Amino acid sequence: MRDFWPSCGYRLLTVGTDGRLTVTDDFLRSFLTRPELAPIAESCAAELALHDSLLAIPRRTVADAELAALADPDARENYGIWLRFRERLIAANSLEAAYSGLFRGTGVDVPPLFVDQLTQVLLRHILDGEASPMEARAAEMLFRPQRIAMQDDGAVMAADETTVELFATTGGFGSLGELLAQNRTPSRAIDLDVLDAENAQQYWDRDERHDFSISLNRGRPALDALSRVLEKWIAHFLGVAVTIRHERAIDDEHWVWHVGLDAEASSLLNDLYNDAEIDDTRMGRLLCLFRLDFSHPTDMRPAIAGRPVYLAMAMTGDNRLRLKPQNLLLNLPLARAQ
Repeated sequence: MRDFWPSCGYRLLTVGTDGRLTVTDDFLRSFLTRPELAPIAESCAAELALHDSLLAIPRRTVADAELAALADPDARENYGIWLRFRERLIAANSLEAAYSGLFRGTGVDVPPLFVDQLTQVLLRHILDGEASPMEARAAEMLFRPQRIAMQDDGAVMAADETTVELFATTGGFGSLGELLAQNRTPSRAIDLDVLDAENAQQYWDRDERHDFSISLNRGRPALDALSRVLEKWIAHFLGVAVTIRHERAIDDEHWVWHVGLDAEASSLLNDLYNDAEIDDTRMGRLLCLFRLDFSHPTDMRPAIAGRPVYLAMAMTGDNRLRLKPQNLLLNLPLARAQ
């Protein structure tokens, strides 16, 4: 069994008898080591005392006066955000419930950084012991924004946005590369390895480097891998079996339901469904269409039972792709409320 993404905190959690993840003190402590909360040389005595006390008892109540005593306003804000997030984790009966609860009500009140970390931990659990290298890389798309490159030969490539920006700044040479960039010294072009069937096993040696790009073209393994990941995501959270496959177009006179996997795709699908005029530039941002079918039509709303659900993902105008897997938990036409 591959222990991939070890730094995400998965091994700090426990698995309940229902297969759901239980928050532990060690998992809560892991957030206190993040740069946003870890003390620095300039931290005041009140901040150091608060940090030490939370490391010792990460669930303890923190009074408003303790936060007010912190000299650094950024530290006060960061602790306030984390404590609100911590309360959500503690109050829920599982990490899955805490995650789902983030998207219900008046809106998400925690930073995207925390949402992405929970998404990664949950995917690590869902894929545990079963993930292929391509599935693990495809799963990265659900918690790490991607940059999309449309190549002259028709290839559509996705690469980790942070990695692309790092290579663009440093040319892959760290601080030396930054110095070269500042002095406008040409560095090597961004040329990330493409993960494919032939080199797939190399992923396990680089699972936290996020430096493999993947092809999003039809017939390439990444889209099939992403489909399998989404099927497992839905099965784990919603307890329903679905099959997902990619489609060339929506040719369906009885199109009744769709879900965008990102904000751009949601808007695009809505306009397509309503026969709104869409210019070529915007349509060119559509990266992939999928068809989702429920294995058991009785799991769907009776009025549309047996009908397919269409999914899509699309990049923004600046070639960015940020998937929102929570959309599949909130917007599928289930027969029962979740």
